[in-house]
Amino acid sequence: MKFENIGLGIDVENVERFKKYADKDNPFINRIFTKKEIEYSYKSKKFAQHLCARYCAKEACVKALYSLGIEGYFCRDFEVENLPSGVPKINLLGKKRGDNISFKVSLSHTDGFAAATVIAVLN
Repeated sequence: MKFENIGLGIDVENVERFKKYADKDNPFINRIFTKKEIEYSYKSKKFAQHLCARYCAKEACVKALYSLGIEGYFCRDFEVENLPSGVPKINLLGKKRGDNISFKVSLSHTDGFAAATVIAVLN
């Protein structure tokens, strides 16, 4: 595998920014997150941490692709899903699904901050 085919992105955000979105019907929440992401995040009392980590993953995806010279992707083009094992996975949505891109993602959060690192690989 060539390094020219590998992109890396990272993002860190303050969880406080997402605490104001206690209402899952907020327009910002519905513009950025998918129904699956919203359902997953709001199952927990710590919904802001889950939202923030997923937002970080989406931003890290955009940055990883940009590092490969690929533009035109936005937060809503990605969905963060947890596998039954709990491992997070990135899904491409909509018209972007046909692109030959694979992702690996790592999420982390505390009460105050969330972070995500994404590796994008062109197949």
